[in-house]
Amino acid sequence: MSILSERRTRLLVATPSRALRYLPGTALALDSGAVLGTAVLASLGRERLPFFGPGVSVSENVGSVAPLIVVGWILTIAALGGYSVGVFGAGTDEFKRVLNASLLAAGLIGVACYLAKFSLSRGFFFLLFAIGIPGLILGRALLRRAVHEARRHGNLRHTVVIAGSPSYVDEIAAVLRRESWLGYHVIGALTPPHHLDAETQSGIPVLGNADDATAVVRAAGADVVFFAGGALGSMGEMRRIAWDLEHDDVQVVVAPSVADVSSERVRIRPVGGLPLIHIDPPRSIHASRWGKRTFDVIGSAGLLVVFSPLFALAALQIWLFDRGPVLFRQTRVGKNGAEFSCLKFRTMVTDAEDRLSELHAKQGHDGGLFKMKDDPRVTRPGKWLRRLSLDELPQLVNVFRGEMSLVGPRPPLPREVAQYEGDTGRRLRVLPGLTGLWQVSGRSDLSWSEAIRLDLYYVDNWSMLQDLSILTKTLAAVFSSRGAY
Repeated sequence: MSILSERRTRLLVATPSRALRYLPGTALALDSGAVLGTAVLASLGRERLPFFGPGVSVSENVGSVAPLIVVGWILTIAALGGYSVGVFGAGTDEFKRVLNASLLAAGLIGVACYLAKFSLSRGFFFLLFAIGIPGLILGRALLRRAVHEARRHGNLRHTVVIAGSPSYVDEIAAVLRRESWLGYHVIGALTPPHHLDAETQSGIPVLGNADDATAVVRAAGADVVFFAGGALGSMGEMRRIAWDLEHDDVQVVVAPSVADVSSERVRIRPVGGLPLIHIDPPRSIHASRWGKRTFDVIGSAGLLVVFSPLFALAALQIWLFDRGPVLFRQTRVGKNGAEFSCLKFRTMVTDAEDRLSELHAKQGHDGGLFKMKDDPRVTRPGKWLRRLSLDELPQLVNVFRGEMSLVGPRPPLPREVAQYEGDTGRRLRVLPGLTGLWQVSGRSDLSWSEAIRLDLYYVDNWSMLQDLSILTKTLAAVFSSRGAY
C-alpha cells in the first residue's frame, strides 16, 4: 500500500457548516425588513416633518408604487451580487455592492417616474434613500458581526485543505488560525510528491500529494482549497484542477507569497488570461504628510481642552497620595530614532525605575516591552488611571509639539530599540502614537512578536481612514479595559 493510500485510510471526512447556506437568505430577510421599514418611515416623515413643506398625505400616492420600489430595490441588490455566498464575512465588497445597487435603484426609480410621468413625492424619495442606504449597510454590518462571533465559537466555518510546500502551508494555516473570524478550519495539507512526512512542522496532517488535489478534496469533504507556493509544477495543472472541481461546491483560492498587505495596496489586472497582482509601495511616507499633522494639531488641541477637568482631578489625586511629582517624564525613541521626553501621569512609586531590574529577574524578562499584571510598583490612583489608559493623556502635549501622533506605534524605550532585530526598526519610520493598532487588538495581552507585526502592518498600510477607525475602536478598548495593566 502506498503512503498516499495509507493517509487516505486515516482520513476523517469533514463536514462544512450547513448554516453557511442560510447566510444569503438571512441577508435577504434583513434587507427586505430594512427597505420596508424605511418606506414606512419615509412616508411618515414626508407628512410630518415641517422642512418638506406643508404636511400632506402621501400614503395613497406612495402606496401604489411602494411594493414595486421595495421589490425593485431588492432585485437590484441581487443583480449586483449582494447575496452571493462569497461576499459574506470579510472585505468591503459586500458593502460596496449594497451601496452601488442602492444608488442604481435610486437612479432607476427616478428615471422610471419621469418617463411614466408619475408624481412621486420628492420628500419621500429623499428620505427613502437617505435612511434606507445607511440602514441597509448597518444591517449588513450587524450580520457580519454576528457571523464573526459565531465563527470565533466554532460555527459557520469552512473546511479547508491547503496545497503547497510545508513551509507555505504552515504560514497560511497560522494566519487562518490567528484570524479565526474568517471561519476557515484547516483539516489537512497537500504537499509536493517528494515530501513524505505524515504532517507538517506545525502538526497539520498531510492528506496526499498536491497533484492529486481533486480526489483528496472530495474525499475530505472540504469546501475550500488553498493553493500556495510550491503546490503545483505548472499553471496548466491549476487549470485542470479547476475544471475537475467545476461541478463541486468547492472554492478554489490562490494564496500569493505576500502577507500583511492591505486591500488598498492590492490591484489585480488580468493580462492575456494571466491574473497579475500589483502591490503598491508601502505608505510610511504618506503617514508624515501635512494632512496627518494638521489632524494631529487640531485633534490634540481640542482634546486638551475637553479633558482639562480630568487632568486637574488626576493631578490632585496623584499629589495627595504621596506628595510626589504629578508627571512622569521618560526618554522614548520617536521617528527615525530621535529621542524625546514622553509625558505620562505618574502611576508608580517614585523609585519604580530602581526596582525594575529586580522585577526583570523575577519575571524572566528577556527583551521587548515589559508589562506585568499586579505590578507592585503601581500606586492606588495609578490603578484606575491605567485601567482607563488615562495615564497617557499628557502625551497629547507631545502630539501637539510634533513629537508624537494621535495614532501610530507606541514609542519604545532606547534599550528596547537597541535590541531590535531584522525588520523591527521599520516601526520607527513614522511618528509614535498615543494609540495604535496594537491597543485596539489586545493591548498588553499581545505577545511581543504580534505587537511588532501589527506595528509594521500599520506603517506599511497607513491611511487616514485607518487612523479614524483606530481612534474609534480605542474608546471601546479603553472602556472594556481588556489588556490594560
